[in-house]
Amino acid sequence: MERAAPRTVPLPLLLLGGLSLLAARVAADTVMEACCADGHQMATQHRDCSLPYTSESKECRMVQEQCCHSQLEELHCATGINLANEQDSCATSHGDNTSLEATFVKRCCHCCLLGRAAQAQGQSCEYTLMVGYQCGLVFRACCVKGQETADFAPGDIGDLQEAAKISEIEEEQEDPYLNDRCRGGGPCKQQCRDTGEEVVCSCFVGYQLLPDSVSCEDINECITGNHNCRLGESCVNTVGSFRCQRDSSCGTGYELTEDNDCKDIDECESGIHNCLPDFICQNTLGSFRCRPKLQCKSGFIQDALGNCIDINECLSISAPCPVGQTCINTEGSYTCQKNVPNCGRGYHLNEEGTRCVDVDECAAPSEPCGPGHLCVNSPGSFRCECKAGYYFDGISRTCVDINECRRYPGRLCGHKCENTPGSYFCSCTVGFRLSADGRSCEDVNECSSSPCSQECANVYGSYQCYCRRGYQLSDVDGVTCEDIDECALPTGGHICSYRCINIPGSFQCSCPSSGYRLAPNGRNCQDIDECVTGIHNCSINETCFNIQGGFRCLAFECPKNYRRSADTLRQEKTDTVRCIKSCRPNDVTCVLDPVHTISHTVVSLPTFREFTRPEEIIFLRAVMPVYPANHADIIFDITEGNLRDSFDIIKRYMDGMTVEARVILGPRAGGRGT
Repeated sequence: MERAAPRTVPLPLLLLGGLSLLAARVAADTVMEACCADGHQMATQHRDCSLPYTSESKECRMVQEQCCHSQLEELHCATGINLANEQDSCATSHGDNTSLEATFVKRCCHCCLLGRAAQAQGQSCEYTLMVGYQCGLVFRACCVKGQETADFAPGDIGDLQEAAKISEIEEEQEDPYLNDRCRGGGPCKQQCRDTGEEVVCSCFVGYQLLPDSVSCEDINECITGNHNCRLGESCVNTVGSFRCQRDSSCGTGYELTEDNDCKDIDECESGIHNCLPDFICQNTLGSFRCRPKLQCKSGFIQDALGNCIDINECLSISAPCPVGQTCINTEGSYTCQKNVPNCGRGYHLNEEGTRCVDVDECAAPSEPCGPGHLCVNSPGSFRCECKAGYYFDGISRTCVDINECRRYPGRLCGHKCENTPGSYFCSCTVGFRLSADGRSCEDVNECSSSPCSQECANVYGSYQCYCRRGYQLSDVDGVTCEDIDECALPTGGHICSYRCINIPGSFQCSCPSSGYRLAPNGRNCQDIDECVTGIHNCSINETCFNIQGGFRCLAFECPKNYRRSADTLRQEKTDTVRCIKSCRPNDVTCVLDPVHTISHTVVSLPTFREFTRPEEIIFLRAVMPVYPANHADIIFDITEGNLRDSFDIIKRYMDGMTVEARVILGPRAGGRGT
């Protein structure tokens, strides 16, 4: 699939200031037009309007300055439109996003992107947003261009108007700019838009409109969080924007650049060294050195490193010797000798002996340069160069390994940098591994190798082991999960009501082998009521009485002249046996006996139970004749078994309530009351 080459959409005279527009309108003074042309030329050629203006006329200099700024704004705006059309983005290579150029480029780029977006969404190209008069023109131009795919030639106002779909009525009428209440900014401090009914003010990017709807104030992106400062940088608010400032200093001998990088300070060039007059300042990374000056004798010259080297007068002086003599350089001087069939240093006679040819000192087996050097032959001589990763030490005259890790600290490797002869290599700390680029470090997912006995959670640079419920992490290795003996914990005695059995990862509760069963909660033991379930072995003449963990078979015999009530003869559980008086015929004594009913009630009471007030146990109610023969009274009493006065009867008219007044010491059988 082929893509059409992006085309430049210029915006001629888009941001032209009010003065230059008026000057172009009037066009009465050719001198002013020439001044304006000079301003345009200065902006086009130098991209700078701060250069001095040479005109003697004050008015001409003012026109030059205004036209230069106007043309410069047009160029910046055209750059922004090109960015929007070519890459659908407003990212630029400007290091300082707060500069005037970056501001105009970004503004026009954003306005053009809005127009392109409106065209793509099928919206009208007649903008209604209060983005300002200038931005509105860019919006409409880019929107119309997207509809008609028209080409625009730089500097052609007619093409821009055609792309913006200016109606014929608008072309025939007076220039709307002259009647625009936003001309020259209008009442607005930054951007102005005349809707016809009212003037609407808006602000540039990085500002917000004040309540007076005219003025603009700077937005503090550092407080609102609308910045993109990286880790290790602090946000510093600026007028209309912000900048990112490095948190840590660069250290002695370095200074912070605009890109937040550390740059070596050349103390020698800046003159902030403390070398004495007899010494030469030599800059180093982060510092400097003071080397003593050498006074070279006649015939010697000082090289760039401050060493005195011999001057080869035979090469530096034109014809030092008369014709027929050969110049021979000596230490600090030279001599002239008559020509003899021998060659100078670095040359030898050819095989024919007719002329001198260069000696290749670098040819094998000769090795004039030491290890780590490269020998390069030259006419009459040779030179030794250092291999990659080495530098030439002028003092020792040898190639010395470059410690890249020390020269570029923190810039080569993500974690650790180790120097090697002629190079370096990067390594990572524990928990990280070297990335494919050989420099960055990426986190190692230790959990992929299952180092933990149960659960593993990967964290940055390490991992953490976790255990499931019922287990705890070993204090020895930190990866093994050990079973928690819940039964041995301080609260283990309260987990189960009878017996706690530890199992891996949990516990189980058990009950006695007979008389109890485990409750639904799995912890408490519930008594089995053998009398209700019918698993007792009491005879028909016995009453089954349930107790904790078992049962008892109780036999109750009614006294003479009493018989057992039929409702207490059932086999299922009953705690009360009632005997009803049954007199034989003509037994006057039996008939006159006031006791009509004898009830046997069996109650199981726990021993050693703590209570704060008497506990009600048995409720007794007496029945008296409606018309007693004589005055009668009801008496409640405990006749047997009330040891330590553990029980008492509280009389309430015709009712009696048996209560437990003290703790019972048991086990033992109870008492009897009437």
